[in-house]
Amino acid sequence: MVVTLRIAVVQPIAHPPSEAQANVADAIRWVEQAAEQGASFVCFPETYPGPWRMPATFDPRPTMVEAAAKHGVHVVFGTIEPVNNEIATAYNLVCMAYPDGRPLAQYRRTHPNGPWIYTGGRFWEFRYVPGDDFPVFDTALTRVGLAMCSEVYVPEVSRALAVRGAELIFMPAGIDKKKLWETWRALTWARAIENLAVVVTTQNLFSHTERGLAMVATPEQVLLESIAAGLFLVDVDLERIRYLRETRDDVDSSAYCAVKQGLLGPQWLRKELYGRIYPRGSE
Repeated sequence: MVVTLRIAVVQPIAHPPSEAQANVADAIRWVEQAAEQGASFVCFPETYPGPWRMPATFDPRPTMVEAAAKHGVHVVFGTIEPVNNEIATAYNLVCMAYPDGRPLAQYRRTHPNGPWIYTGGRFWEFRYVPGDDFPVFDTALTRVGLAMCSEVYVPEVSRALAVRGAELIFMPAGIDKKKLWETWRALTWARAIENLAVVVTTQNLFSHTERGLAMVATPEQVLLESIAAGLFLVDVDLERIRYLRETRDDVDSSAYCAVKQGLLGPQWLRKELYGRIYPRGSE
């Protein structure tokens, strides 16, 4: 049986951080458009629709939960969660709203150590507090993992989600990658390959002159890659993901598989060696 789902990847022209609340109305329109075209999931960039700065002047979460339920889709979006207004600390969140209106799924960015990012630049301005957990979230279609932006450079984050059963990993990103673009693209696909998962990313654009990276990667091929602003629809075969996870690599596998099978299973993973990979007491 073929199990497919349609993912809508939105790479918006975002309002600048000082006007971020205007992104909320735009996001609702994108959700409606994606739902009309049969999407099961809609993915927005990191910190979209916002806010980007402390003190946070609005909270988009209730509105996005309402929009997801109204249009019957899962909506992955970004915001910040204030911790202490006096010292401007906050978690950076990737959230997923459900089509049935159940409580919001949330991931607090875990890497890197805080608070070196999100201060002193043109866009974000808050003192980042890292989270400590790697939750995965069950839906009627698949198990979902959430991660964020340059965590693509930390393979342990995606692996933590995959070994917890996530087949679909959303890793929305922030802004123009500039000289990081090529490595970022390579690592997005690498995270899909090594975890036998579907990895989805997109970013904010602030003008059409910027180069985006909207991408949907499966272990065997990149299904979507665009630098342009807009909404992109991709159909994903989850049955293929499950086949690759459940089967074993053999001498003839390269004739019919474009990736090594069973990478999350005992044929490949030697958990008894993990203590040597990460020796106790290492910093």
